[in-house]
Amino acid sequence: MWQGLSRATPIVIVAAIALASCGRPSPTPAVASPPAAAAVDSSQSSCPITRGQQPQFIPRLPQATTPPGGEFWYGTAALWTALPNSGAWPDLPYERGSYVQKVFWWSEGYDRSSEPLPALSVDGARLDGPAKSLAASTATNAFGPDIGSAMLVLIQIPASGCWRITGHYRTASLSFVVWIPN
Repeated sequence: MWQGLSRATPIVIVAAIALASCGRPSPTPAVASPPAAAAVDSSQSSCPITRGQQPQFIPRLPQATTPPGGEFWYGTAALWTALPNSGAWPDLPYERGSYVQKVFWWSEGYDRSSEPLPALSVDGARLDGPAKSLAASTATNAFGPDIGSAMLVLIQIPASGCWRITGHYRTASLSFVVWIPN
């Protein structure tokens, strides 16, 4: 098989194949990554994040005095939610061009069995720079022995930065400000 070829020929062939394969990277699937925040001032220190109220709001049972996971209750008996003590929602999933977060809301007297699709709407706007408006799903219900009847909305936040989010239910509205890091 190697007649007429010098002993160096196989080495040259192997070297040529190795060099040819170095020219093109292997194909990898494209992964969406969050865009850098366009900002006027996109630092958390300039974001007026919502902190716990004084006096502290504590809903009636079945909710715990404090929610789990480093959060606090925020709002009034007419409409409340649980917010992070840090003021930020880090490590949110980034799907189809938006950060995604589930937000639970409560209202005294809300009952999931009589109102399975609560008349809750949620909107939001970025405070520290330009961005599309926040998108929110239709509200649905949730229940657990530790949370009672709750309303649940999936929000899609199109950019990192400082966001004011507002829930509207019956005659009540509740706004809070949260930081969405890159």
